Amino acid sequence: MKDYLGINCILAAAILTGLTLSTETLQAQAPDSTNDAGTTPRLADGTPDLNGVWDTGGTAGFVRPVQLGASICIFACEELGQSAPAEGATGQRPPPDRPSYKPEYMARVKDLNARQVEEDPLLRCINPGLPRIGAPDKIVQTSSQLVFLYDDVVGNFFRVIPTDGRGHRTDVEAAYLGDSIGYWEGDTLVVETVNFTDETWLIDDGSFHTTDLRVVERLNRTGDTLVWQATAHDPAVLTEPWAMRPRTATLTDVDILQAPRCVDRDLPMMYDTSLSHDNPR
Repeated sequence: MKDYLGINCILAAAILTGLTLSTETLQAQAPDSTNDAGTTPRLADGTPDLNGVWDTGGTAGFVRPVQLGASICIFACEELGQSAPAEGATGQRPPPDRPSYKPEYMARVKDLNARQVEEDPLLRCINPGLPRIGAPDKIVQTSSQLVFLYDDVVGNFFRVIPTDGRGHRTDVEAAYLGDSIGYWEGDTLVVETVNFTDETWLIDDGSFHTTDLRVVERLNRTGDTLVWQATAHDPAVLTEPWAMRPRTATLTDVDILQAPRCVDRDLPMMYDTSLSHDNPR
C-alpha cells in the first residue's frame, strides 16, 4: 500500500477488455530471440518491435517523499532543514522543463502554481493527461495498432492507437488522453493526439492548456532502450511548441500491476497550505 501526498489508496482491480490477440498475431509480435541488447528486434512487417514492459523511472516527478525524523516531507523540505533527493549522476537537479506562455497568461500560471495543492488535477486523483503522464509503462503492438498501458500514481490508464492509416475519430467526446493515431517515419513511431479536455496540466506548476492542444510523441527503440519525447502544440496560450526533454526507458521482465484505487483525502487533512513548494521535475 502506498500513501503519496495524503492520497490514501486501497487495492482495486483495473480491468482492460477487448485485447484478445490471435495466435498468429502473438507469433508476429514475438521478438527475435537471436537479437542481443544492441540490436532492435522487429515484427514480421519490418517495423521495430516496441512490445514489452518499459521501466520509465517512476511516477510523478514531484512525488519524492523525504524522511524527516518521524515524518514524511513532500513540499518545502528545504524550509524545514531537509534537502529533497537529488537527481542524476552528478547529484544535481536538471533545469526546469516548462512550456513558455504568452505574457497575458503568465498571471494564471503563477496563480495555479502558488495554489497547486488545491488546484492540481492529479492531486484530486484525475488522469494526468498528455504529455504529463509520460512514456507508456507497457506496450502491446500488432501490425495495425498499439496499446499503451500506464501504471500511474493515480491509477491504471490505457490508450489504443491505430497505425493502419485511419484518421482521428469524430464520434467521440473530448478526453483526458485525447484521441490518438500513429504512423511510422522510418524506425520512429509518431503518435499524434488531439481532442483533449482542458481539465489536465501539461506538467507541474500550473501549466494549463486549452482544448485545442495537440501532442506529438516520438518513440524510438534501440536494443533494450526506448526513447520517448513529446511536443505540445497550443498556440492559443503558448509562445511556441513545447518539446519536452527526451525520456529513456529500459526493457524489464517485471510486469505492471493493477493500481490501488486513488482516494483523495488530502485537503481535509491540511492545516497550512501557505508554504511554497519546489517541483524538481
